[in-house]
Amino acid sequence: MQDVRETLMQGRNSDGRSVRRPLSPHLQVYKPQISSVLSIFHRFSGVALTGGAVLLALWLAAAADSPHTFLIAQRLVDSFPGLSILFGFTVLLFYHFCNGIRHLLWDAGYGFDLSTMHRTGYIVIGATLCLAALVWAVGFAIG
Repeated sequence: MQDVRETLMQGRNSDGRSVRRPLSPHLQVYKPQISSVLSIFHRFSGVALTGGAVLLALWLAAAADSPHTFLIAQRLVDSFPGLSILFGFTVLLFYHFCNGIRHLLWDAGYGFDLSTMHRTGYIVIGATLCLAALVWAVGFAIG
């Protein structure tokens, strides 16, 4: 039986002859870099934010249902697991926002050289952590 990595290395050149090269970029061929990791995490954060939006809608539905139902939902949100989920949701929201701005700049044609790409990746991570910490600090100061 042939190794699957060997199968991924089979391609054809313009003459139709078989050559040994990867068919497409793959995790087995390239090592992770900040841009690839942030790209994967951007997709993950978008999916997770969808789940968070569903939880937010359920919380609002509980508020619309009755005071008793809202009290139960609010106690769940105020628990340690609920606050952990809210904190994670906040981090994912700011990450998706900041990295989305980075993607908009790329769409406009800026930031494609390697040093800028790495620098803006670290800026996205820093801005995400600062914004999430700021929102939670303000939230605890008010509440």
